[in-house]
Amino acid sequence: MDFMTWRGLIKSLAVFFCIYIAGTSSVQAQLKQGVDTTMVSQSTKDSISFTKETTVEEAFKQKEEEKIHSPHKATFYSAILPGLGQAYNKKYWKIPILYAGIGALGYAIHFNSTNYTKYKNAYRDFLIRDPGNKSYEKVIPVNLTVEDVEGQYADWFQQALRNKREYYKRYRDLSYIGMAAVYVLNMIDATVDAHFYNFDVSDDLSMDIRPAVLDSDPFSGNKLGIQLSLNF
Repeated sequence: MDFMTWRGLIKSLAVFFCIYIAGTSSVQAQLKQGVDTTMVSQSTKDSISFTKETTVEEAFKQKEEEKIHSPHKATFYSAILPGLGQAYNKKYWKIPILYAGIGALGYAIHFNSTNYTKYKNAYRDFLIRDPGNKSYEKVIPVNLTVEDVEGQYADWFQQALRNKREYYKRYRDLSYIGMAAVYVLNMIDATVDAHFYNFDVSDDLSMDIRPAVLDSDPFSGNKLGIQLSLNF
């Protein structure tokens, strides 16, 4: 090759190299721009996502609401202390009613137990007729005296004391049964409320009442009736 041929070849290689460098730079610039755009877009999404996030307090509240309400806990709490299961179920209005019933039954137990003890001792002392133990004198009717109940009215008074003793004994026992029933119902109520704690009743529940024609029979023909429809 002569000088002119080498000169032309070198010039062509130089032009090709410049074109290659320029093309590579352009591609790198475009790739860098694309990466930057993707990063900016991702950053924007992250920023938008962050702005849409709830606060820490709301997140904990939402997590607490999504937590499953445990009927076992409600039953256990009510067994430990009546009313505690209702408080766990947030049915606070039931607690005063519950304790009003417990208080009434507690008074009934005290009243009947006191009178049962009084009439039991009076009946025992009247049968023994010990001069030093005459507790039955406290329960003698106002229109009678000790001589009357120990004399002509002795049989009647003895039967009256026995009836009173059995009466207060029966209602004392019933009061204890009622107290136990209230205790058990307290646990059952807490358990049922806990089961329905997360139960969602739709606002779309509606009832539709309309007249309807019932199936005819060969004897009386068509019959009119009322159709009741429940929509959920």
